[in-house]
Amino acid sequence: MSNRFLGRGNLADAPTLKHVDVEGGKRTVASMRIYFDRSVPDGDGGFEDKGGFWMDVSLWGNRAEAAARILAKGARVAVSGSIVLRTWEDKESGEERSRFELIADSVDLDLGRVDTVTYRQRQSEATDEQATAAP
Repeated sequence: MSNRFLGRGNLADAPTLKHVDVEGGKRTVASMRIYFDRSVPDGDGGFEDKGGFWMDVSLWGNRAEAAARILAKGARVAVSGSIVLRTWEDKESGEERSRFELIADSVDLDLGRVDTVTYRQRQSEATDEQATAAP
């Protein structure tokens, strides 16, 4: 059974980058909170907000590092991933708590709100240039 999620929303804040211990070493994770809105056509050529929801999102590995470097508060993003239910015991009350979290496979900028893009060289291109520049 699949639980794929696809949505568009806005970042509450810039992603927070952490390095966590996992089996086999350390991994990088970017944590972010996103408001997934639900806009529907209003019949006059515009859109009307019909409600939405906030969700905690985590993105792992190299993509996490790129997200933390590039994304800013309010950025409009398209997200895909899987929803998981996290449970824990409240430290104060001892009660069990839970919430849904999105484990993202990808977080992409919504190009409708991007003015410019700067590309970096591919690793193989940078290596080739360094090799030809050596004396």
